[in-house]
Amino acid sequence: MTDSPPTGLTERLAGRLGDGSYRRIRLSVDDSIATVELSNPEHRNAIDHDMHAEIDDVFAAIHRDGAIRAVVLTGDPAGKAFCAGGNFDWLAEQAPTGEGYSEILRVGTDLVRSIMGTRQPVVSAVTGAAIGLGCTIALLADVVYVGEDTVIADPHVGIGVVAGDGGAALWPMLVGPHRAKEFLMTGDRLTGRQAADMGLVNHAVPAGDVLDSAYAMAHRLAEGPRLAVEFTKSSVNLLMRQQLEQVLTASLAMEGLSFHSEDHRRMLGSMMR
Repeated sequence: MTDSPPTGLTERLAGRLGDGSYRRIRLSVDDSIATVELSNPEHRNAIDHDMHAEIDDVFAAIHRDGAIRAVVLTGDPAGKAFCAGGNFDWLAEQAPTGEGYSEILRVGTDLVRSIMGTRQPVVSAVTGAAIGLGCTIALLADVVYVGEDTVIADPHVGIGVVAGDGGAALWPMLVGPHRAKEFLMTGDRLTGRQAADMGLVNHAVPAGDVLDSAYAMAHRLAEGPRLAVEFTKSSVNLLMRQQLEQVLTASLAMEGLSFHSEDHRRMLGSMMR
């Protein structure tokens, strides 16, 4: 990254990053490319309440910033984890009450809307496992690069809960309902190569090439005709956003119900033995 003088988004947020206001993401801006890096390494970038709020906040700020032309969204550059999903301790604390789960529902829908609603093209660079909500976040980008051996899965069913935080809406749009139901109902894992072959992601490349490939695409999009690129994204996303709005709130509510099921308690118990 260059040390160019901060303007726009960089100037507004540099102080917040410097004084520790952002705890779960890292933001940098080089020329017209913003990089948003998930940063909760002690929990493999699992998403807690703070990260939910910070992702929502930073993408809303990027959307408003005229100096930003494209975004790269990534996790651990060392490739250990893009994102391991929702932080289970936080979910377990919130889910037992209606008031608590309403907060999960609110921040979950806000996060999806903020990433998908960002006018600039978003390129995700998945350099480590993308699981559950982490997979959803990766797939919300407009172009998705993954390592060939990266693990991708939405294994909510493995703990007896519904794939409610975006998977039930996104996977059918990307790979069709039959394949989506197979992988969402079993929680089976895919490699990056398998995900690319079935159209779940755009490109699977050697692990060491993921970030460079993502930045190359981000620069290509940033250097294109701005309105044509942004309005094309917006046009395609009209249908996707309609489907997400129809499915997301209902599937999140059903996920909340499944947290109270005997299946969930039984499967948690078997995991802890």
